[in-house]
Amino acid sequence: MSARLPLFLRQLRRPPQPAGPPRRLGAPCRTSSGGGGGCGGGKGLLGQERQQNAQAGSSRGPGSQAPPARNSIVREVIQNSKEVLSLLQEKNPAFKPVLAIIQAGDDNLMQEVNQNLAEEAGLNIAHICLPPESGEDEIIDEILKINEDTRVHGLALQISENSFSNKVLNALKPEKDVDGVTDINLGKLVRGDAHECFVSPVARAVIELLEKSGVNLDGKKILIVGAHGSLEAALQCLFQRKGSMTMSSQWKTPQLQSKLHKADIVVLGSPKPEEIPLSWIQPGTAVLNCSHDFLSGKLGRGSPSIHFSGLITEGDVSLLAAALRIQNLVSSGRRWLREQQYTRWRLHCLKLQPLSPVPSDIEISRAQTPKAVDVLAKEIGLLADEIEIYGKSKAKVRLSLLERLKDQADGKYVLVAGITPTPLGEGKSTVTIGLVQALTAHLNVNSFACLRQPSQGPTFGVKGGAAGGGYAQVIPMEEFNLHLTGDIHAITAANNLLAAAIDTRILHENTQTDKALYNRLVPLVNGVREFSKIQLARLKKLGINKTDPSALTEEEMSKFARLNIDPSTITWQRVLDTNDRFLRKITIGQANTEKGCSRQAQFDIAVASEIMAVLALTDGLTDMKERLGRMVVASDKNGQPITAEDLGVTGALTVLMKDAIKPNLMQTLEGTPVFVHAGPFANIAHGNSSVLADKIALKLVGEEGFVVTEAGFGADIGMEKFFNIKCRASGLVPNVVVLVATVRALKMHGGGPSVTAGVPLKKEYTEENIQLVADGCCNLQKQIQIAQLFGVPVVVALNVFKTDTRAEIDLVCELAKRAGAFDAVPCHHWSIGGKGSVDLAWAVREAASKRSRFQFLYDVQLPIVEKIRTIAQAVYGARDIELSPEAQSKIDRYTQQGFGNLPICMAKTHLSLSHQPDKKGVPRDFILPISDVRASIGAGFIYPLVGTMSTMPGLPTRPCFYDIDLDTETEQVKGLF
Repeated sequence: MSARLPLFLRQLRRPPQPAGPPRRLGAPCRTSSGGGGGCGGGKGLLGQERQQNAQAGSSRGPGSQAPPARNSIVREVIQNSKEVLSLLQEKNPAFKPVLAIIQAGDDNLMQEVNQNLAEEAGLNIAHICLPPESGEDEIIDEILKINEDTRVHGLALQISENSFSNKVLNALKPEKDVDGVTDINLGKLVRGDAHECFVSPVARAVIELLEKSGVNLDGKKILIVGAHGSLEAALQCLFQRKGSMTMSSQWKTPQLQSKLHKADIVVLGSPKPEEIPLSWIQPGTAVLNCSHDFLSGKLGRGSPSIHFSGLITEGDVSLLAAALRIQNLVSSGRRWLREQQYTRWRLHCLKLQPLSPVPSDIEISRAQTPKAVDVLAKEIGLLADEIEIYGKSKAKVRLSLLERLKDQADGKYVLVAGITPTPLGEGKSTVTIGLVQALTAHLNVNSFACLRQPSQGPTFGVKGGAAGGGYAQVIPMEEFNLHLTGDIHAITAANNLLAAAIDTRILHENTQTDKALYNRLVPLVNGVREFSKIQLARLKKLGINKTDPSALTEEEMSKFARLNIDPSTITWQRVLDTNDRFLRKITIGQANTEKGCSRQAQFDIAVASEIMAVLALTDGLTDMKERLGRMVVASDKNGQPITAEDLGVTGALTVLMKDAIKPNLMQTLEGTPVFVHAGPFANIAHGNSSVLADKIALKLVGEEGFVVTEAGFGADIGMEKFFNIKCRASGLVPNVVVLVATVRALKMHGGGPSVTAGVPLKKEYTEENIQLVADGCCNLQKQIQIAQLFGVPVVVALNVFKTDTRAEIDLVCELAKRAGAFDAVPCHHWSIGGKGSVDLAWAVREAASKRSRFQFLYDVQLPIVEKIRTIAQAVYGARDIELSPEAQSKIDRYTQQGFGNLPICMAKTHLSLSHQPDKKGVPRDFILPISDVRASIGAGFIYPLVGTMSTMPGLPTRPCFYDIDLDTETEQVKGLF
């Protein structure tokens, strides 16, 4: 196999280049680089073709019919292709189809023909040159690679006749088979669907040349000699369509002489054996040659008296066939562009058979057999090389998809938020999944759910899983809740590597001289001392414009080697994805080997890591690397920020996160697609799934489709951060807010008794109580008003429980509409699946058709204090804010360090609009206390702390893990909910 092949494949995967020489592989195949170079002594392609005509003319006897105006036929085909391509490029300027030719051998003449015709038409052509002895497996391997390359729109094989096995031919994708050799294209041709397939360019060239020569094919006797396989089948089919009587024969057929005598037209599909005399062909017979060797000096030798009515040579057929192949390539490109536009998915949705009473979540999940994830991926338009499969039901999606679909219009963008919840949660995830099941499985609308990945801590603690519930959940739910594809483990590893780097740097700076420290940071390796790339970046940041380690002065060496981290300012904590209250405050560095460098520290839950927030807000690998490098972990003893870049760990963090950046594809109970990606805390971070998952989903659903994503906690927290932080980072504009409410939560806000997880609900929540519902709707009305601050229409989704009465449901819907909701709809997806949210789906579609007047709540250029005050007053309803001295000091420091223009991410309780969890409904006239202010510079926000905020949950007296078990026979997980 050619050693240059990998280079060729890399070239094909580059973005489309400006018009220029065609892309191709170099040796062993000789190619021309410009107009006709290497063809016919500099006369160009048509000049060479005229030279061949002259040679062929010497074989024609007196009175033989002149050949058709082949130049004009080829020019006409190429000009037509050029005009069609020009029209396509008017709307798609970067579009330039590529024809890949896999060649095993040294037929450089046809290579030059293909090159020149492609150049004349304005296309790209690429040759994959394999050794002549390449076997079937090697050829198929190259075919499969090109099949999945989206920059290639046509694939042709230039290999020996012996290599054209069924296995090789049918390895080609029919939609790229511009030579019409696959069984699928031949089958469509035979069936009469020529407009839906590619027809052999050689067979078409034969028909075109005969008709342009003035031959009427109707009723003619056609003999096809020595043709095989797809060419023979295509010729027979096309001649029969013209009314001809067609016979096929091989050269060794006993009755060949008789057949040749009877034929009006003879088509030669392979070289004529020496023992077959030309005298067998009757004078006046039209002969077309499709083989390479017929004109090798043998045509007229020994038979000067034979005169054919017309000899159309292999050169004539090959030249026109090459032009018609170019025409097929343009047609393939046109179909490909059409497919990139919005189309409804041909999704095979899974049927539900809801039971009553509703079984447990894991029983429902296990009763449904998910589709293979590669099948789902193909249904929604993903290519085979755009997914990385994990097991049977999960896959990661590569970011290259965004480049492929960059010209695709985005779908509608829907956010699911909620009212201030009870500690039990009110079912935002369930509504999200029920809505997409309704849209896709019941209304045949493309839709995607984008969810956060849950932390494993709560899964084994008290809250349980987060895959939705009932008949609206992501499956398999145990895989959703446990490990998934390892993203949180990657975050844990990256976070703790950075934590280790901080303490290790302090230790080494405390125990070494400047010179010793410098020599270890820039060691002598094989007699050479060099700065690493990240060290050169640090030198540049310090204003030291030197690249030779030996050129630094002692002062510069000290400045470079010492970060002088102030241990009391370290904000970067270690993390673990387990609820462990005993890690909330620890002492590290107590071993003798750490030489007294001990300090108080803590562990946070893994999803509280700033790296998780970075993952959720990044838009690509380059951006993620930059954000990771900007993360501030401490200050030096002069008050200047110390970043991950200063510690030299940015590249290593990026390596650990390179797979985690790819969204995870799963499916709902009804077989509709879901992205599960990123899961930042909704208090100290913004509580939304990733920007990348949303962007990819918006491209996949197309202009008329819907992407439904979820914001953590109530609308006052998750929705506000979605708009002011996530939308600011992504540039995406939401179309609709779905606000989730429950009767039980509204009763709590109306003055009902407290709700505690794990404790049965009191009778106020299980019996009809109209007054409590009416009083509690003030919270729903306030959350609707918050959404209206951003100019986005609101649809209220009332998540119905079996204890809710018709009167309570009707009251909530009526009051929601009075408060300004576009619509309010009761939902029953938990008990019956997507069918129970069809009304919600219709309401969302109608609301999305209205014009969005989206706006941010504040200008990021405002001072930090003013941004905090705006959120407190406009969203929470506070009278004012009160800053602690520490909070004011931090604000002053961040402003001085240049971080004052970042958005705000408020960290407060989710159980109340105020800072006091027991204040339900709509608290008024309160002062919001800001106890501290911290910064996530890499993620890109400042987060003020309202009161005390725990970042490491604890386990309750009876954690969920008591009920979780594994059946060792079946390996099935039990007890998850």
